[in-house]
Amino acid sequence: MAYKTGKKARKAALLLVVNLFFVLLCFLVLIPVLYAFSVSLNADNSLLSSDFSFLPKHMTLANYRAVFVEEPILRWFSNSIWMAAAAVFISLGTGIPAAYVFSRKKFPGRKVILRLLILLYAFPALLSMTALYKLLSPMGLINSRMGLLIVYTGTMSVFALWNMKGYFDTIPLEIEEAAMIDGAKPVQLVTKIVLPLARPTIVVTGMMVLIYVWNEYIFAINFMTGEETYTLAAGLYSLQATEMSGSWPVFAAASIVVSVPILIIFFALQKNMTTGLTSGGVKG
Repeated sequence: MAYKTGKKARKAALLLVVNLFFVLLCFLVLIPVLYAFSVSLNADNSLLSSDFSFLPKHMTLANYRAVFVEEPILRWFSNSIWMAAAAVFISLGTGIPAAYVFSRKKFPGRKVILRLLILLYAFPALLSMTALYKLLSPMGLINSRMGLLIVYTGTMSVFALWNMKGYFDTIPLEIEEAAMIDGAKPVQLVTKIVLPLARPTIVVTGMMVLIYVWNEYIFAINFMTGEETYTLAAGLYSLQATEMSGSWPVFAAASIVVSVPILIIFFALQKNMTTGLTSGGVKG
């Protein structure tokens, strides 16, 4: 009895230590966010000081006002929302059927195509920037949202295919066979059976595509040459293009404002970002 009590006490102590470790880790991760929030409330145009404090001595909301009044951030928001929504829609629209076909169908060249796609995706996108620029320029797609969308979807469609194919592989074939016996047609089989079970991977894939497009700035600043065509990430980069002319408090305020939509979407979809929903799909 004493041995069991001691074992439970050790487990409780270990659990407490693990929880404290992760709480401390979360706090350390939040330090840059708290620092950016502190700078955004600072009335002085300074980034570092000898008497730094997370609560500035001279606090103001003027930096947030400047973000919306002095900078075209609403235009950047519009560009980013359009780009992110289109990229998610196209990436999932092509990735879901492709992932299902590669997961369930056996056809000549299947493995070769999959290996070729993963090989192409393994190379950094930056290596193709010059080639993409020369390819899109004669078509008039430079400084065009459509040209940038082609770059984003070309990259993320391959990611969506591979990310969802692995999940489709885990869905038991018995579920589809049982539905076919009950008279389900192929379209009903996919829309009524497979897609609801694959909701976690669809949500996660869509969220990752959204985050990529929302935060990507290297292609945006090179393919978009006008301030009115910038996405949010490119616009934020332009605010601090030079350390001498930029305002760090305004930049920090803009960074906080830009992060809010992603956080809202993430917390709204968090309940769907789970795995293992197929474990109870087959009657046992």
